[in-house]
Amino acid sequence: MSCSAREITLGRTMRALKIENDVLMLTVLVDKGADIYQLVYKPKGIDVLWKAPWGMKESRRGFDSAFDSQTAWLEAYAGGWQVLFPNGGFPNEYKGASLGFHGEASMKAWDFTVLSQSRAEVAVKLELRLARSPYTITRWLRLEAGSPSLHLRERIRNHAGETMDCMWSHHPAYGAPFLSEHCVIDTDAANLLVDDVYAGAANPLPAGESQPWSRFGELDMARLPAPDQPRDLLAYLTDFTSGWYAITNTQLGMGIGLTWDASVFPYAWFWQELNSSPGFPFYKCSYVIAIEPASSIPGQGLTAVMNKTGSQLTLAPGAFKEVELKAVFFESERGVHHIDAAGNVEVK
Repeated sequence: MSCSAREITLGRTMRALKIENDVLMLTVLVDKGADIYQLVYKPKGIDVLWKAPWGMKESRRGFDSAFDSQTAWLEAYAGGWQVLFPNGGFPNEYKGASLGFHGEASMKAWDFTVLSQSRAEVAVKLELRLARSPYTITRWLRLEAGSPSLHLRERIRNHAGETMDCMWSHHPAYGAPFLSEHCVIDTDAANLLVDDVYAGAANPLPAGESQPWSRFGELDMARLPAPDQPRDLLAYLTDFTSGWYAITNTQLGMGIGLTWDASVFPYAWFWQELNSSPGFPFYKCSYVIAIEPASSIPGQGLTAVMNKTGSQLTLAPGAFKEVELKAVFFESERGVHHIDAAGNVEVK
């Protein structure tokens, strides 16, 4: 088949792009943050991304229907893969602007252009000029015929006549039927640092501690508990050699890996919500994890990052920053030894 990209409508009004080759299919919500809502590995017929049990909120009446940005973001969160920019985590104020929970970029409609589609490849450009902060964010997505890899390149540019600070991360969340207790996580991160303020309902990790990946005391963090064993936590993978992780479902014999430039994203937020948190929005009925390449820690908002770690990105007037990520599918019943920058997977 030819590689292709076409506009579709989800529900009554949600504009989306369906992009595919003979191995992969992805659906991008152009009306909501350019979220990658579906990411399907065709040989197994499995979408690896989590879907929120409350479904998709359509944009025709706007997303910001709640008085606080965290509630608004969560009720609009249908699952999938978001970009968090220029803020990540708690709302806060920076240079007179109220930065909403997880940033403006994931709550706006983006423009798109199909750059090419042929038997050899499909390429799409998506772009957003933020309203509350002086940035443009641009993303290029590409699939090649016969390849199990999604190529993603993204650029942020500061249009201000002054220096600007920001946070930037990618938030792919994984769920059933791919995610289960049969999953194993491999990565080239050396350590796991626990968030210093997240308490949680069934959090087994001591706040603020750092230990080598993947053993954390008696816990093997590389393996997931079953859906009937509640757990929730927030921590950060640190000290990457090059920047990659893989999640393998050993029962299904398949997995997905992500590789990126660790000089731009030196951390990966490590979030688990495994049927644990009571009340809004998860109500103890969400089995989901996310491993999120990130510029900055902790995930507590830009001003907390500036005060606690100084790991924010700083862009001079007119400056830009780029990063490349690759999501690659593979088949294995044991896991992964290594993924290189080109997306080549060495399975166990």
